[in-house]
Amino acid sequence: MNLALYAAASGMEGQQVNLNAIAHNIANVNTTGFKRSKVEFQDLFYQNGRVVGADAGGGNVVPTGIQIGSGTQVAATAKVFTQGQITQTNESLDLAIRGDGFLEIQKPDGTSAYTRDGSLKVGPDGRITTSNGYPVLGGFQPVPPGTSDIAIAPNGEVTMMTPNGVQNYRIQLVRFNNPAGLQGVGGNLFEETPASGVPEIGNPDEQGFGALLQGYLETSNVNVVEEMVNLILAQRAYEINSKSIQTSDEMLQRLSQLKR
Repeated sequence: MNLALYAAASGMEGQQVNLNAIAHNIANVNTTGFKRSKVEFQDLFYQNGRVVGADAGGGNVVPTGIQIGSGTQVAATAKVFTQGQITQTNESLDLAIRGDGFLEIQKPDGTSAYTRDGSLKVGPDGRITTSNGYPVLGGFQPVPPGTSDIAIAPNGEVTMMTPNGVQNYRIQLVRFNNPAGLQGVGGNLFEETPASGVPEIGNPDEQGFGALLQGYLETSNVNVVEEMVNLILAQRAYEINSKSIQTSDEMLQRLSQLKR
């Protein structure tokens, strides 16, 4: 009876984590470059009343056993790096990545972070930065004062019309073997971890890297309808586990009231 209580309690805890992840996804439905999270569950250990395949005597083997599970646990909250919808903004420094790849960002402590948020800005010193003012690496060069036009091709070729003439250079993207292993740190940024693998630098629209789309932004890959369905399923699962606890409590109460 107590096992049922603990198993149901673990189910309620797991669904609470699931609900938190769903709420986080819905809250970021309009966040540029956001990638939704999904919760993955695993069953807990089993209590074996009779071991499968045990000797039943006379050369016979027990075909089935008695195993009672102990509930569930959250194994991971994995990021889903599917492509978000690409929307047009007509801003010259808005970049959407169609396909695989990240922009490399330099944080204030000098380390690198990575983002799919391509809403770039020009800083006071002409450097290309994020909305938080972090410099964008990957070959971006400062924009000289008086620059009249900036054109960015899908393959990363940049052409700037400056007062001193045309300036050309090429920017690059970064990708990982396991992007789901990246650690989200907020601010639309991800950091490298041992699980993600080392960053690989390459040219856009070549060798599997995504293409750049100037004047567009990648929106969140959250599907509101899907998240609402998941929200209902999590709520019902929570209620069912709560009902299991209530039923177990009633059975224990009935047992404690038995008279000899």
